[in-house]
Amino acid sequence: MDLLAAMRIYVRVVDRNSLSAAARDLNLGQPTVSERVERLERHLGVRLLDRTTRSVRATDAGVLFYDRAKLALEAADDAEAAVNLLDGSLKGTLRIAASHGLGEVTLPPLLLKFQALHPELGIDLTLNDRFVEPAVEGVDLSIRVGRISDGNFIARRIGSVDRVLLASPAYLSRFGEPAAPQELITHPFIRIAGMASDNRLRLIGPDTSVVEVPIRTCWRVNHWRPLLDALVGGAGIGALHMPVCASEIAAGRLIPVLSPYRFQSMDVHAIYPARSHMLTKTRMFLELLVSHAGELLDPKGLARMAPEPV
Repeated sequence: MDLLAAMRIYVRVVDRNSLSAAARDLNLGQPTVSERVERLERHLGVRLLDRTTRSVRATDAGVLFYDRAKLALEAADDAEAAVNLLDGSLKGTLRIAASHGLGEVTLPPLLLKFQALHPELGIDLTLNDRFVEPAVEGVDLSIRVGRISDGNFIARRIGSVDRVLLASPAYLSRFGEPAAPQELITHPFIRIAGMASDNRLRLIGPDTSVVEVPIRTCWRVNHWRPLLDALVGGAGIGALHMPVCASEIAAGRLIPVLSPYRFQSMDVHAIYPARSHMLTKTRMFLELLVSHAGELLDPKGLARMAPEPV
């Protein structure tokens, strides 16, 4: 039996509390995952998991083995990376999770640059807007915008992004631009899910005081791109993070409104599993990410991020 491979499967099952979720993550069939765990239990002579029809839970022996297995897998991964680095290039796969906005617009140039430095390294990028601990999500690094909760991970702040109120020239020509935040209630508002769920915006005024005003939601979407399309199409007023709308503003397809007022800036964190030492591939990408954070989060800097020809 390949003990390391079986340990990887078992650790993923415990992280996900599910055989089927672990199978999806590992691109294996659920029967295969179940059979590998059962073989591991026979090899060790103990029951590692208590199984129900809905979930799985590690036994006391399973928790003990899980903790030791994670340490062993981390050591194995780092040993492999150290040997691979003898020729100056990383190998294997770097698994990253990110929010849709960052993952679709700002991260690709940096990932291309990193892969140009390490052409034998694969990239596995998962995009979603929910916060999940990196170890549970099965990634080496997660990049998140906004507030983060506590957990068994390390979070490093790499910068912040701003959100701006926008409308199309056609919409403003037809309905006029609000002169004060209180006038937003007379305009249809397009918002991302999770923002202003109580239909109230909180803006910072020119004197730094907080202004709270009601809005009338006409569109609520869970992805920034249809929100941008609705704004360009003249459906109303809405808000987007600057990195995803900068090109539309520069082209004149969207116009910032109520410019003296702004949203609270949102912190961007790089999050990675808490462990005795960081994996080499994670450390090297994080160093590159931090060194280019200003360009990544500044819309004007994205054009400078294209990788040099190999």
